[in-house]
Amino acid sequence: MSNIALLERPASSAQARTARPTSSEAAAPLNGAAADLPAVRSPRGFALYVGLDEIKAAEAGVSLPLLVDALRRTLAELAPGAETHATVALAPHGSGGRDLDVVRLALQEPGAIARTKAAAEEDIAEEETGVTVDISRKRVLIDGESAAFTYKEFELLQYLVLREGRTIERSELVSALWQAQDDETPGERTIDVHVRRLRAKLGRYEDIVRTVRGIGYRFDRHADVVIRYGHGTPSPDRF
Repeated sequence: MSNIALLERPASSAQARTARPTSSEAAAPLNGAAADLPAVRSPRGFALYVGLDEIKAAEAGVSLPLLVDALRRTLAELAPGAETHATVALAPHGSGGRDLDVVRLALQEPGAIARTKAAAEEDIAEEETGVTVDISRKRVLIDGESAAFTYKEFELLQYLVLREGRTIERSELVSALWQAQDDETPGERTIDVHVRRLRAKLGRYEDIVRTVRGIGYRFDRHADVVIRYGHGTPSPDRF
């Protein structure tokens, strides 16, 4: 009996983490597994996954159906009472990964699925690490969680971020972020208080806002910071 298994999503390089066993390595666990199984269980058969696409098969002078037929005939000679079931694994054109890993994923092999899930969770964790300054949505994410920044705190961070690599004087921050008609226009030293509060909320990433002694503050490109720009992002006055 034959069947076809479809791989819904392309296999990525992160999914190709299974070492290719040698023939001796493959045989050893089979013998050991039978000996270690509890008395209530016994082996009923085995699955052999073959990673080989049609192009590689053709280059070897064979085809997938021909290989399946040859394996079945060999098995019939060695164990006439054995039952067989063949499944061809299909994947989208251009999908990455090793052929063997694609086959194992398409056929829902538990070990391959577990590794793929772990790799995906690892990738998500990596993406959520660090600071994301989302200018389009006026928010800051710290390790994937939304931080409770006040409007002025966000404006202060945004002003520095948009002028990456430039030291901003305290007087400039005051004039840029507070209007003359505001009820409370801070002095230059009050900016230090706002920066301290900003850093406190940044936690372990507080050093992304640097102090330039006697002048003001600056933001430099940082590996832990991702900036998301929106269509209405103000154009920074770079010098």
